[in-house]
Amino acid sequence: MKITRLFNEFFNSEKAGGLILIACTVVSLVIANAGAGESYGQFWQSKLGGLSIEHWINDGLMAIFFLLIGLELEREIYKGELSNIKDALLPLFGAIGGIVLPATIYFVFNAGTTTQSGIGIPVATDIAFALGILSLLGNRVPLSLKIFLTALAVIDDLFAILVIAVFYTKSLVLTNLFISLGIFAALLVFNRMKINSLAVYLTGGAAMWFFMLQSGVHATITGVLLAFAIPFGNGDEKSISYKLQHFLHKPVAFFILPVFALANTAIFLGPGISQTLTENYSMGISLGLIVGKPLGIFLLSLLAVGFGICKLPGDLNWKNILGAGFLAGIGFTMSIFITLLAFEDNSIINNAKFAILAASLIAGLIGYFTLRITLKNEIGSSNNAN
Repeated sequence: MKITRLFNEFFNSEKAGGLILIACTVVSLVIANAGAGESYGQFWQSKLGGLSIEHWINDGLMAIFFLLIGLELEREIYKGELSNIKDALLPLFGAIGGIVLPATIYFVFNAGTTTQSGIGIPVATDIAFALGILSLLGNRVPLSLKIFLTALAVIDDLFAILVIAVFYTKSLVLTNLFISLGIFAALLVFNRMKINSLAVYLTGGAAMWFFMLQSGVHATITGVLLAFAIPFGNGDEKSISYKLQHFLHKPVAFFILPVFALANTAIFLGPGISQTLTENYSMGISLGLIVGKPLGIFLLSLLAVGFGICKLPGDLNWKNILGAGFLAGIGFTMSIFITLLAFEDNSIINNAKFAILAASLIAGLIGYFTLRITLKNEIGSSNNAN
């Protein structure tokens, strides 16, 4: 199985970025619960150009993150694992199971309540964290498992983006929305005209972001739209899509996501914080990520293979898929992002973030040790057979 240079670069940047995310989260939690906790929280709310620093991060910098996600998705569709329908079916079915079951679990706990809007929180996978944990297992991880988890997480992100666009738009200013979409349409025309100036697309993207922000639709969506407007060409190293994707890897992994973590994990862990895990929304988030994600991925993948729709790669077994499913239960970035859109009550947001962190930690540890044990046994069995 051939692995592209860009995929290898993506995997390496994501695994290093995942470890940095862990460090930033720990630092943010320590500061938030130390003497400087109040001033630390106020810093992120400081105004800059009429918006808080936190707002600039969540609506501005994260649009660049979504641009990279869009470029990755485009490449996967045109040239990667999603370009061949047979190869794409296993992670596709896994992703569907990992979306439907967590959402169902959350809905069961929160149907008809004020927190029902958080149904999208446990459906997302944090690529950086998941690949970061997977990388700790070193060379024992089969390439097909890396590709399965990456493709599954990309599909998850696409669904999360659609959820944000459709369900978390609270007010709509149609004039600004039409202007933003008009700019997008113009960029698509430029694409068809084979205009290959990256400056043209980035300038148009910035204008599209501004009007989308004013429309009420979450502005980060423009990152994904812009990705599909930028000419892909044949996807080689000369295409501006490739060049931009290559350029964005390190800023996103080593700056944007760590800053997002610092700004959004300043959670005060008061004496009663553990009791909040029994709240309906916390139960929905926790069980959705720890149980729903791995079980949904495992069961629907098993059914798809059982019915002959797709095949399990020869170097994988179902224990590997289950272990990868637990790693997919690391929600973090996308789950926190959706939490900020789903809820308005700061105490609920704080408690939901804590549930996400706790559940992601548990899911990540279970996934790591499941794969560590099963992959070790497989290596040992292979050596004995030889």
